[in-house]
Amino acid sequence: MHKQDTAGFERVSAPTSRDRSWTIRAIELLQGDRRRSADTHLLKPVFKGLAGLSIYLKDESTHPTGSLKHRLAHSLFLYGICNGYIGAGTTVVEASSGSTAVSEAYFAQLLGLPFIAVMTRSTSRSKVEAIERFGGRCHFVDAPGEVYEAAAQVARETGGHYLDQFTNAERATDWRGNNNIAESIFNQMSAEPHPVPDWIVMSAGTGGTSATIGRYIRYRNLATRLCVADVEHSAFYDAYVSGDRSVTCPIPSRIEGVGRPRVEPSFIPGAIDQMIRIPDAASIAAAHVLSEHLFRRVGGSTGTNFYGLCQVAAGMMREGRRGALVTLICDSGERYTSTYFDPCWLRDSGIDIVPYRARLERFLETGACD
Repeated sequence: MHKQDTAGFERVSAPTSRDRSWTIRAIELLQGDRRRSADTHLLKPVFKGLAGLSIYLKDESTHPTGSLKHRLAHSLFLYGICNGYIGAGTTVVEASSGSTAVSEAYFAQLLGLPFIAVMTRSTSRSKVEAIERFGGRCHFVDAPGEVYEAAAQVARETGGHYLDQFTNAERATDWRGNNNIAESIFNQMSAEPHPVPDWIVMSAGTGGTSATIGRYIRYRNLATRLCVADVEHSAFYDAYVSGDRSVTCPIPSRIEGVGRPRVEPSFIPGAIDQMIRIPDAASIAAAHVLSEHLFRRVGGSTGTNFYGLCQVAAGMMREGRRGALVTLICDSGERYTSTYFDPCWLRDSGIDIVPYRARLERFLETGACD
């Protein structure tokens, strides 16, 4: 029989509290990385033909792991730790063979955690080596559609945590602020001639970044509109137009990091004002042209972003409007020397960038729209 105290409440032993020392240290490490790297540069290149329009490029390639996915990986680890899914010694698992896995391997190494990336056997050796460089391991499957369940299975077998970027990207990021990419863009734009850009243009991989930016715009009641540029062999555009989230695309995207065979849970159509589809040849041509203007190479997804921005800019010029447009540099083109910047790869892939390159160069030089 339990004794009662003088106030009539039953006396019970307090449960033993869990040791949070590892969690406290892990959060400190993540916060330190955020302070050092979150506020990336906002570039303002000048294009002769775009008089009256200010173009800005948020350069996410300067993160420690070289891509926009550094932000996502940080958010996913923070989300997992604060929810109690990740603790000391937890094996962390992801379905990714690209920049996300590289960034997640970096954070796992920072926190002293095992990391396993699940990917197809066709993944290039250079990507595997980039993950392994940060201490990660790779688990291979035969088909792209197998990565989701395989990652969940590896997490179950190891007693680990599946980060699941495609589901958790939109919920792991604090879209109201907390120095997310949207808040960073608008803070950096605050003293510019057009502090509230007319458009932000970007592509979608998980859909998490477009969800963050679109929600922030609405939350802050800003006049900026969000345009998402999608690529060939991606389900996102068709889902946006039709309203059917069950659409799929059996052919893998050729523009790494963007475009998905299914509509990922993190893709939020209601946060987007407009979507356009960009041919792969146009994305790669734009990566070449922008690289020459910046005097350094940018990747294919950045090409998608830039070509989409130019389409939106052309519409503004036809309407006689002035203003600002912002897009993202997702990663460095040095990762794609053997693909997008290799004439032999382009030829063997049946991709002719010449017409798109000529059109884009003419537009940037003269403002002429086809």
